[in-house]
Amino acid sequence: MKVPPVLAEPPGAPTRVVLALGANLGDRREALQAAVEALAGYEGVRVVAVSPVVETAPVGGPPQPDYLNAVVLVDTLLSPLDLLAACQQVEHDLGRLRSERWGPRTLDIDVITYGDVVAESTPLQVPHPRAAGRAFVLAPWLEVDPDAVLPGPDGEPVAVKRLLRKAADRKGVRDAGLEPLEVPR
Repeated sequence: MKVPPVLAEPPGAPTRVVLALGANLGDRREALQAAVEALAGYEGVRVVAVSPVVETAPVGGPPQPDYLNAVVLVDTLLSPLDLLAACQQVEHDLGRLRSERWGPRTLDIDVITYGDVVAESTPLQVPHPRAAGRAFVLAPWLEVDPDAVLPGPDGEPVAVKRLLRKAADRKGVRDAGLEPLEVPR
């Protein structure tokens, strides 16, 4: 699939991006904090806010431990594909192994939205194709941005609040009872 230019070209101004973080192996909170710090260290990426940490049961895949999840809002000057590469590098640097689809992991970082871009290519689709139905993304996102909207397939925004009410896994999201992740300054 050919990469649309909107995914390959850097924006002319900082663009708001929603990233979803998850971990269910090792020191899960530490992995999420390390990811936030690593992302903040990239030139062209500014961490704006981090949601509270929630704990969720795994969705799909083999039996595995529960996840800690958080949402990070960033402003970036990186193109969507360069931001995806940065996220994958952070995963790699923090020990992520890609051995089993939807299997347990030390860290997962997904690009959920990139401004109001709606585009698809082999390495990246924005908005994330399954975000609209995943309470483990929607619930922490609402905590950090109560007015959040997700661009729909036709480009029309849909309130995240509305999507969360319909998410099949919404009852499985619970407060992790952990100290908030720190936003690097």
